[in-house]
Amino acid sequence: MRIPCPICGTRDRREFTYVGAALPRPSDEEWGAGWDDYLHNRENPAGETRDLWQHEAGCGAWLVVTRNTVSHAVLGAELARGATA
Repeated sequence: MRIPCPICGTRDRREFTYVGAALPRPSDEEWGAGWDDYLHNRENPAGETRDLWQHEAGCGAWLVVTRNTVSHAVLGAELARGATA
């Protein structure tokens, strides 16, 4: 699998570390059902997902990678800081 880093260009997946699903953080200030769900419950969808990766062996950037879990196709990547939910 090859991931298109917006800074370094397309690189092999082995340069990146998978962190998990790219989910918006709850807006709740205090612990509640929203935070419990965010921290502990995950779906395992077949199809398009948005995942958080770090280009650990490259520029160190945090990326949101859009990919298809069925075909293993990488559909795009953007810097996590500018990613839209």
